[in-house]
Amino acid sequence: MKEKQSKKAPRPGLPELLAPAGSFEKMVTAIHYGADAVYLGGPAYGLRARAGTFDEPAMAAAVAYAHARRVPVYVTVNIFAHNDDLAGLPDYLRSLQALEVDAIIVADPGVLALATEIVPHLPVHLSTQANVTNVNAARFWSRQGVRRLNLARELSLQEIRALRRGCDAELEVFVHGALCISYSGRCLLSHYLTGRDANRGSCAQPCRFRYALVEQTRPELHYPIEEDRHGAYILNAKDLCLLARLPELVAAGVDALKIEGRMRSLFYVGSVVRVYRAALDYLQTLDDSDWRQPERLVLPPELTDEIIRTGTRELTENFIDGPPGPTEMLYDRSRAEQPYEPVAVVRELASLPLVEVRNPLVVGDSIEYMHRRTVHTSPARIEALFDEAWQPLQRANPGSRVYLSLAEPLPGVAVEGLFRRRKG
Repeated sequence: MKEKQSKKAPRPGLPELLAPAGSFEKMVTAIHYGADAVYLGGPAYGLRARAGTFDEPAMAAAVAYAHARRVPVYVTVNIFAHNDDLAGLPDYLRSLQALEVDAIIVADPGVLALATEIVPHLPVHLSTQANVTNVNAARFWSRQGVRRLNLARELSLQEIRALRRGCDAELEVFVHGALCISYSGRCLLSHYLTGRDANRGSCAQPCRFRYALVEQTRPELHYPIEEDRHGAYILNAKDLCLLARLPELVAAGVDALKIEGRMRSLFYVGSVVRVYRAALDYLQTLDDSDWRQPERLVLPPELTDEIIRTGTRELTENFIDGPPGPTEMLYDRSRAEQPYEPVAVVRELASLPLVEVRNPLVVGDSIEYMHRRTVHTSPARIEALFDEAWQPLQRANPGSRVYLSLAEPLPGVAVEGLFRRRKG
């Protein structure tokens, strides 16, 4: 008689790690630190008109670079278009197809209809702006030919699981980055206050402004809403961070994890991508039996410690367990204090690393190198600095390129790697 075997939980496949590329340089950094795919925007039709955008030659170079490293490129075409926005769209869609981008990201049904007609073989992903919050909506968009759905940010984990059970399309979830104080980013406040339409790519980010109460006949007097004499950041949400919930999202069958941040710095992109890459690589090492209760899986604490070092606006899990409360806002300032600052990007490796300086460097400075595929950093002390003509320097200013001579050998340094420094 055969012994009855215990039922094993299937090991889930890892989702794609999708990173922002606000510029060619940021894309290179995202790929260096482990992004599986990147998303970027052209000069029009996207929701980040003031981020670094890619004209046709730049996009062609970006696609070539990414594809050489087997990294897909998705292009945002996710404005809510008015009639005059549609005039050049057919030619733009044809150009994207000719460039062999891997998918376009849309939100507007009219843009989707045009894309289906003009470039029927170009895959379409649905933007979070389309606000997919239920199974019927997910099935609707899938019937329109959409391959992947970036779900609304207002969904709980339970709702994400239900969508996975009821829909065959790929599902993508934002896991890290800035949050809009509006429904999945569909905000009118910027247009109302500044004339810049957030839904057509020109958000002025008024949710980050400082506000105060003003009495009509005394406009010169600003009355604080909170205990702050300068006013209050009443609309300023903390940044999303679902790092600790990755095991549950992976087990739920999410196909892609998306990081927000095309307007963020090169160092922010590299720092966040490397933490999520290390987290996914750690999950890949677990046995089948570990996945029986994914809610009990705990990531190594050094991953959480490292994500906190990226700074920004403090962190929240937003709607993942239900509607967030007032503690998920940052009321007293626009940003939290940044504990670390970037200092250099490695550009070449010769007898010494040639780096591009981003914050002043001085001989004797203590810095640390950010390795990839891990959150390990290596401390180093600058013993000497040389310019590109090998003349010694005591100080290197931002924008300059210098050779770093370190007090001790530093193995593992790679081109495109980042150095940082603790503040204070």
